[in-house]
Amino acid sequence: MRPSNPSNGPGMTRVVIVGSGVIGLSTADACRRRGHAVTIIDRQPEARDGCSFGNAGMVVPSHFVPLAAPGMVALGLKWMWNPESPFYVKPRLDAALLRWGWHFWRASTPERVRKAAPLIRDLSLASRQAFVDLAQGGLDFGLVEKGLVMLCKTAHGVEEEARTASQARDLGIPAEVLDARQLARLDPGVTMDVAGGVYFPKDCHLSPGRFMAALQGRLQESGAVFHWGTEVRGWNVQNGSVRGVETSAGAIEGDVFILAGGSWSPGTGRGLALDLPMQAGKGYSLTLERPRQLPAICSIFTEARVAVTPMGGALRFGGTMEIAGLNENINAVRVRGIVKSVPAYYPAFQPGDFDGVKPWRGLRPCTPDGLPYLGRSRAHANLVVATGHAMMGLSLAPITGRIVADLVDGQRPEIDIALLAPDRFA
Repeated sequence: MRPSNPSNGPGMTRVVIVGSGVIGLSTADACRRRGHAVTIIDRQPEARDGCSFGNAGMVVPSHFVPLAAPGMVALGLKWMWNPESPFYVKPRLDAALLRWGWHFWRASTPERVRKAAPLIRDLSLASRQAFVDLAQGGLDFGLVEKGLVMLCKTAHGVEEEARTASQARDLGIPAEVLDARQLARLDPGVTMDVAGGVYFPKDCHLSPGRFMAALQGRLQESGAVFHWGTEVRGWNVQNGSVRGVETSAGAIEGDVFILAGGSWSPGTGRGLALDLPMQAGKGYSLTLERPRQLPAICSIFTEARVAVTPMGGALRFGGTMEIAGLNENINAVRVRGIVKSVPAYYPAFQPGDFDGVKPWRGLRPCTPDGLPYLGRSRAHANLVVATGHAMMGLSLAPITGRIVADLVDGQRPEIDIALLAPDRFA
């Protein structure tokens, strides 16, 4: 059995991370900066295009309400019959999906949201500051600190978002309700056809591809070891401790193991006595390299659930949540729903602007209660789970990496993560 990192020095902790998405790389970066030997294993080749690359690139303290929230079950059932809707569950007889749905329903209560919101706020604000620190420290990933606008087509939408803004202010997150004229003054670079919206000045955006490349480059320069195109085939567990991972490239030993495999985490962790209810939520994005207009601020079309992010001179539109299993096929109907929404909010654009634009798709790892799995496994003291961030993976990546590094070091994380226990559904 070969060591996970041949450059280990005396006393270095060998950290083996399964998954090279934004959570895995952020965790690897945090551990490497603390002096640990790091090995990253990924089932995909180095030239991958998973969920961490084509997303909307938003860092969103404004998103403190988890996916499992009051009204989402009814809304999901309503949207289920519209294949172009923002949220779609493909009907299928699947025990794992039924169990996930049962837990989702049970978690969609006001009390659950009340408990979760302060935690999501704390994680988001800490992660936002970590992004700022990384940018000021020389990592180049196009961070733009101009806020985010929730754009509403209808007066009813403005009323709904105004209630969320009030909750945000109660949590210490600044939010401003604006009418159409105020929005036009805030971002004059784009024509909007909206009733109003809410501006969250603490939100920001970046280029996810550049962020991933910057992290990977720094890790490679620091001596981290990557195993690309390497499948996990089993685990070597002895006396309640993980000793190594069996892969298609051979056995890899370590001292601490991190499961950060995104939507594939439940299958990858088979054999580790874990119970991680998870569904892959497929999302899509389309990027216009030369858009008709270029907003300066990222936004979300509230009713359509479509995110819009300027990235340099390009403009990315992303959205939909399609629960259809580990299926990476592109559903043209879902993409069409995104395209149709754009002229409704940005009337200068036309559906034909997207002709020839190749859609990107990625699978977001969705837990039943909308909170990630983050913490040590009860079954194995040297196993840490860091997955299930759904649409918040990029936004929460730096703080997740820092928390995992704290756990590796045997320290208490700066934020109480009891609600995120990976064994909470066991």
